[in-house]
Order: sequence, then C-alpha cells, then structure tokens
Amino acid sequence: MGTETVDTPYVPYEEAITIGRLNTAYAQSRILNSAVETGLFELLAEAPADSAAIAERLGLHHRLVPDFLRALVALGLLEETAGVFRNSAAAAACLLPGSPYYLGGSVRAAAARHYGMWARLTEALRDGEPKAEGATGPDAFERLYRNRDAARRFLAHMDSAHALVGPQLAEVVDWSRYESFVDVGGARGHIAAAVVAAHPHLHGGVFELPAVEPLFDEHMAELGTAEKVTFHAGDFFADELPAADVLVFGHVLHDWTPERRAFLLERAFAALRPGGAVVVYDQMLDDGAPELGSLLGSLQVALVTGGSEYGVDEGREQLEKAGFTVELGRRIRTIGSDYVLVGVKP
Repeated sequence: MGTETVDTPYVPYEEAITIGRLNTAYAQSRILNSAVETGLFELLAEAPADSAAIAERLGLHHRLVPDFLRALVALGLLEETAGVFRNSAAAAACLLPGSPYYLGGSVRAAAARHYGMWARLTEALRDGEPKAEGATGPDAFERLYRNRDAARRFLAHMDSAHALVGPQLAEVVDWSRYESFVDVGGARGHIAAAVVAAHPHLHGGVFELPAVEPLFDEHMAELGTAEKVTFHAGDFFADELPAADVLVFGHVLHDWTPERRAFLLERAFAALRPGGAVVVYDQMLDDGAPELGSLLGSLQVALVTGGSEYGVDEGREQLEKAGFTVELGRRIRTIGSDYVLVGVKP
C-alpha cells in the first residue's frame, strides 16, 4: 500500500502580519500626535510621574491613559520603572520645546492638517487635485500669512521639519568662498540662522512675503541672530531677487510646476554675479529606485500644493539649462531625506 503525500498549503503568515501592521500604522502616528498635543513630554520633563498623576495633571480620562503610556514606551518615546514614566532620550532630544532639534511643531501640523489631508488620498488619486484646506492657488501663502496666529503655527512647523537641515547645509556647502547669502522663501529664518551661527563671516538674508517680517524679527531676536540675518520683503515670482553671493531655494521648487521651477532658477542666474552660486535642496527622487521617504514626501507635496518632488537628474538638468555648472550633489540625513545641489554661475 503506497504512502500518500499531502502538500501543506502555503500560509503567508509573515506577509499577512506585515500588511496588517501597515494597515494600522496610522495609530502609531496618532499616539505621537496626541502625546505632543496634550503636553505630555513637557510635563514629564518637569518630573517623572505615574499614570494617575499624568491623567490628573493633563486633564485626561483615566481609562485610556495606562495603555496610551505603555504604547509610548513600546514606541521608544517613554521609559517606565515600577509604574513611573519618564521621557526617553529620543523624546528629550526631539520633542521638548527649546531643543535645536525640536520636531513638535511638525507633529502638531501633521495632527491638525496633514492627517485629514491624507485621508483624502483616494479622492486626490481620482481628481488630481490638492487636498490641504486653504493651501491651494497662487496666493495660498499670502492668505495663510494674513492670520498671525495661523502663520506662527505654520512657520513653527517649517522650523521643526527643517531642524536637521540647517547644520548639515552649513557643513556640506563650501561657504568659505562667499560672504553673503539669501534664503529665498526662507520662512522666518531658521535655516539662515543655523548657517550664520556655523560661519560667523557670513551675512545672511531671507526673502519672504511682507507679512512674515514681524515673525522673522521675533525669531531672530529669540535666536540672537538679528544682526546677522536681514529680511527682504517681496514675492519671488514678481519682484527682483536680492543681491547676494549665494541664493538658497530650500523646499521651494517642489511646490511648483517644472515651468515655474525653471523660471525661478533663470531669475536666480540673472541675479547672481559670475562666481555666485545657487543652493537647492528638496526631497529629490533617486533616479531608478526612489526610497520610500522621498516618495511619501512627493505625495505630501502633491496633496498640499499640487507640486511634486523631482528626480536628482532632473534637478541637475534644470540647473544646467538655467546656465549653472553643478559642483555638488549630496544626500543629507534629514527627516525628509533631502538632496542638495549646488550650481555655480560661470
């Protein structure tokens, strides 16, 4: 009598677990969002506390707090000993106001604006339109800046999202060749302040819409760089770019169509003296096999402004077409995995 062989059916355990966890990854984001929104990390910076004390001091319902805190421990944002919770080193470095690497502004923006926007991705895939509330149209930034409180929150988000950019931009660009630079669309000067702090011989500038100037003045006074960074009011599509040795376009070009990107680079070339340089950084896509972070960044820009990230080769080509000689191209370590290109005017 022969022995029958029974094929064991393939069960995709690992694949199912991976997809199941991916399907609920938003829950981890919301736990982080809520921890920042409630002020949990600031509370624990004052002193470690147990679940009951945390719930009472933050005005939270006791039923959910224990699991919420344990989830933050599992995420590496809190530590727990005998029922007492404290901030982890990661939270202390990146989620406490006053830290040079504070990411809380970006977390708050994600919670308030981006979370709902991403919920409309399917709709955007069907109609191709941006989904950020009030963030579309040629005068979107001008409308935003009319509301001082909304502008302050948005600019705090920009500072937070770019916390790692400034120090690395100060390092990878050879600033010894130059005496001045202007950050075009540079918000309230956070990047410019980091560069002048690292290179005291430089004088920096920020070219932004006029409504940003009071917030720029506040921020520069807070950082102690008011004498080193100058504000230039204007619209970079309509007004002449300020004179400087270097013009910086950081997280600016990706907001616009390829035609408008080319227009801005042509204006930069015309404004610079021979030997001057343009520095561009965005979450550029590696040609061939872009990494997930850059692709998510591209989708985010599309949802917010209708723009998109672009390939590294495309960025080089646009600089060269505008007349620049590309002297540097380098990926830097940021939350957006930015790529820096430096073009010099012959």
